[in-house]
Amino acid sequence: MTDLSVPEELALPSDFRQRIADTFGTGGRIWLDDLRSILMQCAMRWSLTIGPPVQNLSYNFVAPATRADGRATMLKVGVPHAELNREILALKHYNGRGSVRLLDADPAIGAILLEQIAPGRMLSELFPDNDEEATRIAARIMKRLWRQVPVDHGFITVTDWARGFQRLREHFDGGTGPFPISYVNEAEAIYERYLAAPQGEVLLHGDLHHFNILSSEREDWLAIDPKGIVGEPAYEVGALFRNPIPEIEFHPEVTAVQARRLDILAEELQIARRRLQEWAIAQIVLSAWWTYEDEGYFDPQWMAMTEALRAA
Repeated sequence: MTDLSVPEELALPSDFRQRIADTFGTGGRIWLDDLRSILMQCAMRWSLTIGPPVQNLSYNFVAPATRADGRATMLKVGVPHAELNREILALKHYNGRGSVRLLDADPAIGAILLEQIAPGRMLSELFPDNDEEATRIAARIMKRLWRQVPVDHGFITVTDWARGFQRLREHFDGGTGPFPISYVNEAEAIYERYLAAPQGEVLLHGDLHHFNILSSEREDWLAIDPKGIVGEPAYEVGALFRNPIPEIEFHPEVTAVQARRLDILAEELQIARRRLQEWAIAQIVLSAWWTYEDEGYFDPQWMAMTEALRAA
């Protein structure tokens, strides 16, 4: 392999660089400096010619790549950390059923080699005109992904995620800061009530929304970017109700849209509508805290989303 297997200029967006530095600190800045070297390791290991990165990079470098035999793949490289390792474990467990297929991985350098999904149209493209169809597609993907939790698994749990509320209280010296206490109290109560009496436990995707479901020739639609979390099936719907961002936030009939989604998911998943609704409400609050925790940004729009779901 030569340097021609890796783009001469990575041309990483400034917001991507800033996000990595803000999230991972010194380790993130070192990773950015070493990224080209890491890509060279991937190119040599898997005989890859790596193309320019995709648009809208979030927390990982993602780019199409071609193997020496002409096979199209996708390369995902991130700062090595537990969440990336759990994604690898989840993809291995799914084994391509309902999800993108894992071809290989190197957790030590944070590299994942995936099949390239074609045509790769995002489910978000169905919003708003075909939102009912999109919701049914998401429900079908959920049911394909849910698996019995393996013995001695390396996944986190919904209980682990719920500790975010404890961090929120500690951050604000026992209070809730800019987060209205009534919303936080309600969300905490929902988590406490349902975690005390879960309706079964399965391996969940954990972040199954419109941008993480792509059209595919192998299966009609496939999921990408699993978080790998153990919890009851009803918990899975939360991310869907918060997306697609920002379109859903400013939809003129957002309550009606969310009400129809609740009806469809309750029917498709055979889960009580109220349970789905409450989990989705609680997760909006927790997600808003995560955004504040990671980026220091408080967006009051999440409160409007909570109200819309409460009225749905």
